[in-house]
Amino acid sequence: MYAYALFDTAIGRCGLAWGPRGVVGVQLPEKTDAATRMRLLRHCPNADDTAPPKQIARAIEEIAALLRGEKKSLRAIALDMSRTPAFNARVYETTRAIAPGQTRTYGEIARAIGDPGAARAVGQALGRNPFAIVVPCHRVVGANSRLVGFSANGGVATKLKMLEIEGWRAEEQMLFEELA
Repeated sequence: MYAYALFDTAIGRCGLAWGPRGVVGVQLPEKTDAATRMRLLRHCPNADDTAPPKQIARAIEEIAALLRGEKKSLRAIALDMSRTPAFNARVYETTRAIAPGQTRTYGEIARAIGDPGAARAVGQALGRNPFAIVVPCHRVVGANSRLVGFSANGGVATKLKMLEIEGWRAEEQMLFEELA
């Protein structure tokens, strides 16, 4: 059985869908609850609007806390990647390791998964990310920390807002990379 719930966050109403193996989809806010629900249900069209069980309620609270500016990794949230292509799953697992307030480039993710020429494919995988924020695709940026490519409602402006909530500053990130 698949289920979903919409929930309030500092950036608007998000959605989370789950099944027996864990979370199957997370949706950032759309312009309306109906639009958020519709995009979320692409991952599990027959899901019921249900009160979340304890483990899912905890995941929802962790997501809401992160979006309030608390340093939460969300790594403990179980994801059901059974329908995720193997390349995408490697990208998502690597992306989950990026700490709040930090960023990595598409090229760095490609190198980390052992496929240094796959930066564009990494971008495509993240563009299809069904676990937005749990797999923090907003923390992946273009070369030289350029904010590019974000498919959520609001595009790059939403990406920047989420990064700023986490305490990210482009100038600090570039300085850190120069020192490393």
